[in-house]
Amino acid sequence: MRLGIVTYDIAKDWDLLTMIRVCEDVGLQGVELRTTHAHGVETALNPEERNRVRNTFEDSSVELVGLGSVFEYHSPDPKVLQENINGTKEYVRLAADVGARGVKVRPNDLPDEIPLEQSIEQIGLALREVSGFAEHYKIKIRLEVHGRRSAHVPYIRRMLDIANHDNLYVCWNSNLAEVENGSIERNFNLLGDKIDLVHMNELYLENYPWRELFWLLKESGFEGFTLAEIPGCHDVGAATRLLKYYKALWLELNR
Repeated sequence: MRLGIVTYDIAKDWDLLTMIRVCEDVGLQGVELRTTHAHGVETALNPEERNRVRNTFEDSSVELVGLGSVFEYHSPDPKVLQENINGTKEYVRLAADVGARGVKVRPNDLPDEIPLEQSIEQIGLALREVSGFAEHYKIKIRLEVHGRRSAHVPYIRRMLDIANHDNLYVCWNSNLAEVENGSIERNFNLLGDKIDLVHMNELYLENYPWRELFWLLKESGFEGFTLAEIPGCHDVGAATRLLKYYKALWLELNR
């Protein structure tokens, strides 16, 4: 397993060069770039700017793990749904241009006024479409375990089954709702074959079984990125120091 960061929230105010400098100083191997942040890696970039982003990462020791979008497919409004599908496709093109491995998408809700299975099916079919599109660009679609009601792991599993696409993966989000009687094993096993990325928050929190998560990842043969998704500091030096402590705890859990 490898350690990196999600730019949400620790690096939301950093430009690319600052981000890479901090990662290299700490010994972090990768980043997922969340949309709307100061790094500015967005679909508005022209071909020259996209190539510059790719070269910046290729000239460093830091891997561009993926782009963290906020596209979601639960809206009962067909126009909104199509806008999110089209937006995902634009982000896939951006990911391919800048050298990212994948694009993170999410369910963000299951509307109360819509039958549950109808919403799950709609999300699953949208995921099938964007996963097939992304496959042509060799970009993975990663479904984050996220959202009101929609983060329920059995629902995520149902979305995956409806999508039924080899290019669709899961971003495990380390949610407290995954914990049952102190364990995440049952929920982890529902998704373990599709987990391609892991978001982690504060590793000192005792109400989440971090050591069990690391053990389950190793047992499943996971060799991907675990990304710190933690609050930031206004001072880059303080943030760097914080990340060094985070890495030390990650190494201990990984030992």
